[in-house]
Amino acid sequence: MYGLLLESINDYLKGAYGEAVWKLIRERANVPHHSFVTHQVYSESVIPRLAKAASEVTGMNHDELMDVFGISFVTFVGQYGYDRILRVLGRQLRDFLNGLDNLHEYLRFSYPKLQPPSFFCEEETATGLTLHYRSRRKGFIDYVKGELRQVGKQFYQTDIEVEVLNHDETDEQTHIVFRLHFDNTAFKQNQQADLRQEEELLPVRSELFFEVFPFNVVFTQDMVIRNVGVGLEAIMSDLEGKKINDCFRVVRPLVEFTWDNVLSHTNNLFELISRDPITRGGGYGRNSGSEPLYKKIQSSLQRTQAKHQLSHAQHGHHNGEGEEQREGEEEDRKALDTSLELLAYQSITDAAQEGVDGIEGASSNCLTLKGQMMFMKEWDSVIFIGTPIMENLEAMYRIGLFINDLSMHDSSRDLVLTGTQQSAELKLALDQEQQKSSKLEESMRQLDQEMKKTDELLYQMIPKTVADRLRRGEPSVETCEVFQEVTILFSDVVGFTKICSRITPMQVVSMLNSMYTLFDQLSEKHQVYKVETIGDAYMVVSGAPTTTKYHAHHVCDMALDMIRSMEHLKDPSTNENLHIRVGVHSGMVVAGVVGLKMPRWCLFGETVNTASYMEASGEGMHVHISQVTKDYLQGQPYIIEERGSIPAKTTSQANEIRIQLGEGNELMKTYWLKGKLRNDGGESVLSPPEEADPTKSEAGPCQVSPQPNFIPPVVDKDRAKDAEGESPGHPNNQLETVGATGGDDKINDEDEMVNAEEEERGKEGHNLRKLFRAGKNSSVCCIS
Repeated sequence: MYGLLLESINDYLKGAYGEAVWKLIRERANVPHHSFVTHQVYSESVIPRLAKAASEVTGMNHDELMDVFGISFVTFVGQYGYDRILRVLGRQLRDFLNGLDNLHEYLRFSYPKLQPPSFFCEEETATGLTLHYRSRRKGFIDYVKGELRQVGKQFYQTDIEVEVLNHDETDEQTHIVFRLHFDNTAFKQNQQADLRQEEELLPVRSELFFEVFPFNVVFTQDMVIRNVGVGLEAIMSDLEGKKINDCFRVVRPLVEFTWDNVLSHTNNLFELISRDPITRGGGYGRNSGSEPLYKKIQSSLQRTQAKHQLSHAQHGHHNGEGEEQREGEEEDRKALDTSLELLAYQSITDAAQEGVDGIEGASSNCLTLKGQMMFMKEWDSVIFIGTPIMENLEAMYRIGLFINDLSMHDSSRDLVLTGTQQSAELKLALDQEQQKSSKLEESMRQLDQEMKKTDELLYQMIPKTVADRLRRGEPSVETCEVFQEVTILFSDVVGFTKICSRITPMQVVSMLNSMYTLFDQLSEKHQVYKVETIGDAYMVVSGAPTTTKYHAHHVCDMALDMIRSMEHLKDPSTNENLHIRVGVHSGMVVAGVVGLKMPRWCLFGETVNTASYMEASGEGMHVHISQVTKDYLQGQPYIIEERGSIPAKTTSQANEIRIQLGEGNELMKTYWLKGKLRNDGGESVLSPPEEADPTKSEAGPCQVSPQPNFIPPVVDKDRAKDAEGESPGHPNNQLETVGATGGDDKINDEDEMVNAEEEERGKEGHNLRKLFRAGKNSSVCCIS
């Protein structure tokens, strides 16, 4: 089928559902084309595949969708000017329907490979008519119904009700009988006009009639030809007395060539093709009077095969005669090889063109006649008034026709001459259009590939749902969303500043790249979203942007895998394993994109502050979790050890109020996440597969080791050692352990703890801590 039908579907789906839906439909239908060239031929299966995929994607019923496709096609062809043809095809709707079968013939010049359906009207009344639809295609019944209703509405302002009376499908053809109900009062008016015309008709001699129509054929009820026009007789002189259905086959309409079918289709255009090829002068090909070479080869093959069969039958059981048989086969093979060599030689010398044509198909030399069947009551016969259809002047010369053989009163001569002059220009224009179309398709494929790369890069920076909303033009502030339950993880490298001072910048980059690449793989494994990296700090979240009730499980599983993965990461300066601190906290956050330049997806809220504080107050190679996170893990096979109480992460204003009241800093209970039990009862930091429910395990609930009398340090001694002598310009700060009740010799103030941490890490990668401290005087802080 031609691309005009497919392009109308493309236009409708993109207009109704958008470019993104059309792309998804094409992918599901396995259609690589972004658009379709109207004059290019495509596979017959494209429309059924598109309709099926569109029904799945849009949720629309398949039959309703095909009906809409038919309606949209009638509207769409107006963009190419074909609505002007439809508008003048008939004065009344009945005229349009009776001439519907001829519509496609008017398009044959623009679409030479068109395989149109066949339409036939009968049982016409003042309230409608019966329409027969025949086609080699299947599944277009609703498509045709939509077309018929739209034509009546758009061009004749008439509503048509389409009823299916019969639906018959075979392997070769689909036959559907429609009953069209509409206001057909023009039918009675036309009958009265026909009666008046019969009274005024003038007699015409048959000799004059045959002279005016040189390609006529008159045949009787038994299909025997009684008369042939002079033009047709010049190239087919032996037709009289033969049956017309033995000499010609009907291409259109799609009916059997019988007397009854001819009488019932007198309103249809008939296309007849001679069954045997016709050559100039009554001979075969250029060698007039001789058999074509390809038939000689076929005859030789047939004789050789028959001779072999006879030889097998007579001598198959005698060994002595078997040798004679083999010798005979060898002679026949040599003769056949000689014939093939002759064919090759004559092909090279252009002496076997008719043979090559015969091999490709002798139909190129068959005569095609197109015209109308009319019943002559006075003769009790049917006359076919036709015109030969020639592809070009070469085809006309090949079958022995001349310009003066064609009728003078019609446009046959003009069509042949003008068509030959314009065919070269039209072919060149079509070739250029196809070349441009191919280049466009290639450009669109390359664009798709680049868009996929761009999307992958964008979705790594911003969640897909948020990025799609920004693409639709929504303001960035409207993408902000509250997530009631999430779990956030922070991690950093122990002694990162000292490590950096001992290695080159490129080694620092290489070390961080190896570590973050490993962490990124773990984030995909555990279905958590990577938010940000600042220096050696790594931040992930679960429960946003995709909500899940297992957010704490996913993050804690990743934290355990992060600790274990450090076995594979080395400190370039000492070749020892790197150590990291991990802090985890759960709660509510606000997430969204803010700003215009370099937009990033950020998290806001006290939960972010507390998660960062859990990491800052943790120890190397430990996972430090809060009471809230521990509650989410309750009843699951995690190994949890109680750490004790540490000063809570609160604002300075809140601390001042508590100090004035003599209550001291608020304390919060925290825990160490030590591991996770396997199904066999052993301890492991490995997490379950990605698709598995992390809460399902046979190892039993989480195990907590209480230590009520143990008060842990806020910052471990290793970090204090890292801070000693770190920079000549900085004082040596000795960090001591912190008691539960606080004291003058303890570090209880939050600002002092943050300052000590910044001094320990140096000036490189301090953005995280600066943001941490910037939020100490507010209830909401952003880490992004």
